[in-house]
Amino acid sequence: MTVWKASTALFGAVALAVVTGGGASAAPAAPGGWQESGTSHVNSLTGSQGLASRADGSLLYRGLGSIPLDLRIKGWGHIGDPDIAKGHTFDAYQGGDDARSKMYAVTTPDGKRHLYEHKLDAGEKLNNSFAAVSPDNQWLVSGEWGDQNRLQVFPAPLLNPSTPPTGGALPQAGQITLDKPVRDIQGCDFVSDTRLVCASNDASKELWPEDRPVLQVDLERKLDGKPVTGRVASLFAVPQRSICSGSFETEGIDYDSARRTLRVEVVPPAPCLVTTTVYAYKPTTP
Repeated sequence: MTVWKASTALFGAVALAVVTGGGASAAPAAPGGWQESGTSHVNSLTGSQGLASRADGSLLYRGLGSIPLDLRIKGWGHIGDPDIAKGHTFDAYQGGDDARSKMYAVTTPDGKRHLYEHKLDAGEKLNNSFAAVSPDNQWLVSGEWGDQNRLQVFPAPLLNPSTPPTGGALPQAGQITLDKPVRDIQGCDFVSDTRLVCASNDASKELWPEDRPVLQVDLERKLDGKPVTGRVASLFAVPQRSICSGSFETEGIDYDSARRTLRVEVVPPAPCLVTTTVYAYKPTTP
C-alpha cells in the first residue's frame, strides 16, 4: 500500500547506495522450511506493489507508476500484487476513500484488457490488496486491509466459465474463513491447491511473534466456490536490511512453482524507499 514521491536524481543516488552499500552475508535457514537464496532490487515506482512470475521464469512487477492513464482517470488510483495464470495477467485495483466497488483487470496473452468490477458487499472494505489465482485457474483470491478473519474468493475472470467473456460484474463466491486473525495482508500466492503463502505488513507482534511475517494458509480442501476454512501459521519474518533506518513495508509475494522459488518484496525506509528489495527463498526440503 506504499504511496511515495521521489525525484529521478534521488532515485539514482539512493538505488546505487542500496545495491552497493546494503549488502549482507547469507542468511540462515528461516523457520517454516525456507532458505533465503538471494536478493534483487527493482524501481519502486514501477515495482513496489507486487510481482508475479511468468512461465519462462521472468518476473512481472507492479507499482503506482504501472497504472494506465485511462484507469487512473476513472478513479482507480492503487494497484495491488498481481498474478499470472495461463498467460493472463490479473491486476487488483482500488479506488479512493469513497469507493463503493473494487476492480480486477485481466490482460490476455494477446494484450487485450478486460475489466471486472465488484460492488462492495455489506461490511466489505474497499481495499483490494492483491489477486491470486488458484492452480486450477478457476478461482481468484483477494484480501482487504486491517484486521481480517477471511480472504475473499471470486470466480477467476475469463478463466472461470461463469464470468462474462469481455468484462463486467464480478460477484463474490464462498470466502475463506481463517482460524486466526491476520492483519494488513499485502499479497498472497498459491503454493498448492490447498496452501497459500501471504505477506503481512503487521509490525505490532500482537497477532504473531514475528515483525512483518510471511504467513501460511492451509485450506481444508481445494477451492470450489463454497465456503472453506483456512488454518493460518507464521513461517518467518521478512528481512529488514538497509543503509536507511526507519520503518520498512512488506509488499508483494510470489511463488514460482516451476522453479520452487518464493519471493517477497520489502520497501525500505526513506530515502531508500525509491528502490524495493526482492528476497528470494528456496524450500529446505525436497
